[in-house]
Amino acid sequence: MSMNTYLAGRLRNTPLPRTHGLMPLFEAVVNSIQAIVAAKLPVSSGEIVIEIERAPQQMLQIEGSGRRGAPPQEPIIGFRVRDNGCGFDDANLQSFETLDSDFKASEGCRGVGRLLWLKAFDSVEISSDFAGPDGKFLRRSFTFTATKGVDGLTVSPLSSTTRQTEVHLSGFKKEYRERAPKTGKTIASGLFEHCLWYFVRDGGAPKIKVVDHDETILLDDVYEECMYSSAQRQSLTIKGQPFELTHLKLKASAPKDPFIAWCAAGRVVKEEGIIGKVSGLHGRIADDEGDFLYACYMTSPFLDQHVRPERIGFDIEEISDDLFAATELSLTDIRTAILESSKEFLAKYLQESRVAGRERIEKFVSQRAPRYRPILARISEEKLSVDPSISDRDLDLLLHKQLSEIESSLLIEGHAIMTVESGETAEGYRARLDEYLSKVEDIKMSDLAGYVFHRKIILDILQKAIERGDDGKYAREELIHEVIMPMRNTSNDLLDKSNLWLIDERLAFHDFLASDKALSSMPIVQTDETKEPDIVALNVFDKPLLVAEGQRLPLASIVVVEIKRPMRNDAASGEDKDPIEQALGYLDRIRNGQTQTASGRPIPRSDEIPGFCYVICDITPSVEKRCKLAQLTVTSDRQGYFGYNPNYKAYIEVVSFDRLLNGARERNRAFFDKLGLPTS
Repeated sequence: MSMNTYLAGRLRNTPLPRTHGLMPLFEAVVNSIQAIVAAKLPVSSGEIVIEIERAPQQMLQIEGSGRRGAPPQEPIIGFRVRDNGCGFDDANLQSFETLDSDFKASEGCRGVGRLLWLKAFDSVEISSDFAGPDGKFLRRSFTFTATKGVDGLTVSPLSSTTRQTEVHLSGFKKEYRERAPKTGKTIASGLFEHCLWYFVRDGGAPKIKVVDHDETILLDDVYEECMYSSAQRQSLTIKGQPFELTHLKLKASAPKDPFIAWCAAGRVVKEEGIIGKVSGLHGRIADDEGDFLYACYMTSPFLDQHVRPERIGFDIEEISDDLFAATELSLTDIRTAILESSKEFLAKYLQESRVAGRERIEKFVSQRAPRYRPILARISEEKLSVDPSISDRDLDLLLHKQLSEIESSLLIEGHAIMTVESGETAEGYRARLDEYLSKVEDIKMSDLAGYVFHRKIILDILQKAIERGDDGKYAREELIHEVIMPMRNTSNDLLDKSNLWLIDERLAFHDFLASDKALSSMPIVQTDETKEPDIVALNVFDKPLLVAEGQRLPLASIVVVEIKRPMRNDAASGEDKDPIEQALGYLDRIRNGQTQTASGRPIPRSDEIPGFCYVICDITPSVEKRCKLAQLTVTSDRQGYFGYNPNYKAYIEVVSFDRLLNGARERNRAFFDKLGLPTS
């Protein structure tokens, strides 16, 4: 025979991923199932035994060695698969010796399963007792290796009349063995999953058991452990091709997620997870009798014809070419149809999950992320189907992804919206434009909601920052400083990341802003002073009534903000201790320099620029005394002081942290109420 001539090259070109080391064993078991069917035995009389072979114990477990836990199992070196099927009769042997045989092509077989044996094992020894053409029983034995092919073939007569075939997969190669399951239980479970279709089909499966030393695992018991209820079958036609679906409810203890099993030639070729593809399906499903796991097994002559020879995938296009899209069946066509059937089967079970998922989104958007509210109506129900137990982080990521997709589509539409399409009526264009503008409005509302919610978060953080900690101490001023305006930065560094609106909304509009920077480092001042005010801002106003004749720039204002630690009570005379005097001192130093705009243009008569000094601190007794000495007026709520110092041409306001928070909350209350955000 010429098999040896091509076997080595054929093996080299036969792929078997190293994570699929048990696939040869599964192939041998499926062959045994088919042999039992070919022998025309009642399924109840068929029997398959898989014996796990392990290496001899290499070292004794020394009592008292200190090792904890169960002793390690010996490595698996092979498997013996015995069945009482038709055996290696002449027709089966001829097929075995023929590469790419079509002997069982009608069953979807490709005649290459035995090649997988030699990918993961060194050799295969076969002994088969079968009935010859004259009814007399014979024993056929041989060895199958990569170098010699079928070798040592012998046939001898038997007095016994019992069919039995043993396939001994010997020499489990290390690269496959190390990645394969190690225990008899996991091997039995994997085999059951691979052959599950045989158990749920009409007629069922033969008796199959896995033997590992003194442990015997019946696959019927695994079936009972896994099956939640009887299977439900459905016939389906997709582009003229018939498909058979088996909808299963597996027990929730199954260590899997919901899946679709693509089957061919009685084997599971691949399993595809469907979480996120069926609205409301996020894992285990609950009904009146308990929890279960959904699975769908799919078979079809079309899949049998297009399965790859090594049976780890299909030669089917993912998407049909446009030219043949109407007739050519693609993976996408099949997947879409199967998922629709799964949705119908699961509809009554998933309604409660869908409602709970929607409530989870509504609560999250209402309380944590109101920026997404304007766009919820523009996201499909399928994409909004979430697990009710989803974390805030993952839900935020999901909604942000949807927002980004809407924004991207908006950009694409924006390029086309100004062009009237060929044959488009005025009414049609107007409708398209209105839809585009409506989407733009939703996005802008989302941006505004995000900004308002940001303000709510900042207020909550500031509230926490000014409270006394568990250690009985108050936060240092640096922490509060960072909330209002990050330290050692300028407006060029931060763009719009400051929160000066906490003090005064007008401070959001400035020409230059510096936080905790030396005066000498500011481009608005030319001075050698190394003093560092907490916050200084320069506003250039565009109000012509304030501009004197002949001046090229309008007047400006300088704002100085000084922040002190909550409940600090050490204010005293002198610039180092008096926050009011400190703020005025910074203002004076800025005026004494040559004040410029951020772009470096001089501001005329900088000594006349009005100044605004804000001191943010609690009104402790020492602070109250300094306010009175500065002849400031107490506010009606006694939470602050204000006044004007004509010598410094400066407006002064001392604001307590409570007054700062209350004022900011009141200014933003209408926005918070509109978004349904709590304000207390």
